[in-house]
Formats: sequence, structure tokens, C-alpha cells
Amino acid sequence: MSSFPPITEVRLRNTHRLIPSKYSDGVSVLSRLTDEAHTLEELMQLDGATNERLLGEEGLLPGIGVHELVFGVEYAHIVNAAFTHASPEGGRFNNGERGAWYAGLERDTSLAEVAFHKLRHLEEISWPDDEISMFDDYLADFTMRAHDLTQEGFAEEAKSFLEPDPVPACYAAPQRLAAELLAKQSNGILYPSARREAGRCIVCFRPALVYNVRRGKRLQMTLHAGEPFNSKSVREAMIPKA
Repeated sequence: MSSFPPITEVRLRNTHRLIPSKYSDGVSVLSRLTDEAHTLEELMQLDGATNERLLGEEGLLPGIGVHELVFGVEYAHIVNAAFTHASPEGGRFNNGERGAWYAGLERDTSLAEVAFHKLRHLEEISWPDDEISMFDDYLADFTMRAHDLTQEGFAEEAKSFLEPDPVPACYAAPQRLAAELLAKQSNGILYPSARREAGRCIVCFRPALVYNVRRGKRLQMTLHAGEPFNSKSVREAMIPKA
């Protein structure tokens, strides 16, 4: 592209990333299938052969090296999973080989982003009933230099990277931008939300820069295909004690 987005100094606290609650404990769902230790070990080995996070931590994924992942810190498995469990078509600013850490600067922004994709899926499968989903709100801080799509001087050029539809075709231009920025050692991008007016998001390309991760509230979201998302359909839920 002719010009890259301007760079800004990012100092953010309490950004929000919503993750399905089933992934929070870091325990394999295979443990629910058997109480036999030797059988569980065999199942875990089989699961590990195709588990992207474990493959990444062994240095066996093409998009991210083991030296980039984090170890020995709180919620390392949550951070690493964001970079090693990329969907096949990728996201707005990542391809299918390398994931990224996406977060909303406001909780309502993260809710709107997640609800958009959940509703799209429910509509595609013609799901007739209310869908109740549980998410954990992971908070993280950022202190880094990032490319900034929110600056007024870059607003017109930024539009081509923030098209809301059609997904995933609208990701083509921002994925190309992200690939170029990643090759130039970019840390990430600050950008306006495509799903919530006035909302802002950050995507971080570097696991080590996702700082001070901690689990916040557990949220229950109720959605119905064909009905617009309303924040009133979200309530805080209790996290079961270990």
C-alpha cells in the first residue's frame, strides 16, 4: 500500500476479550470421558497430535514460533490459544496460519463483536430457539507502539480495512495490511469497531505484549436468530468454585 497507518503510543488498561467459558480452566474436555488414568493419557496424546496450541508450544506450527509464545505466567494457555487457534479463514487482521489477540477497549464493544458472529452462525443454521452462551471476560493491559486506524487524518484510508460485510471476504484488505505490518515488526493495530458505533478495538500481534491477563466477570448472553443484539440480553453469572 502507498502509506501505512500512523504509529501511536498505546497505554491501555482493562481491555476486554470474551472467551467461551468452557476454555477457561485449561483442562481437556477428554477428562470427562474416562476416570482411567492410562486411558486418559492415551486420549491426551491423541488430542495433542492435533491441538494447535500444543503444537505451537512444541514449535510445530508454520505461522508462529515457540519462542514467541508465553510460559510461566498467569493464563498463558489463554494467551497462546489466541495465537495458535486461528480459524481457517482468519480474522480481520490475521490469516488462517497465525492468530492474534483481539480485544475491545470497552466491554460493550467486545459484546457487540461476539454477538455479531454468534448471530450470523445462528442464522446460517436456521436455529429456531434462544441460544444461551457463557463467556468469560479476560482483561489485559497494553503498553506498546501500535499502528493507529483511529486517527482522523487516516480515517478515509481506514474505511477499506473496516468493511462490516461480507464476512470473510471483507477481511481480504485488512489481512493484507496486517501481513505487511507484521513483516515490518508491527506490534498491532488500534482500530474502530465495525460492530459498535464509537467502539474501539485493539489487535495485538505479539503474545508477550498481552500483559497482566486476568479473568473478570462471567457473562451469560442470550441471542435469537433474526433479532438484533441488545446489551440487555447479557447478564453477569456466577463462576463455579473450583
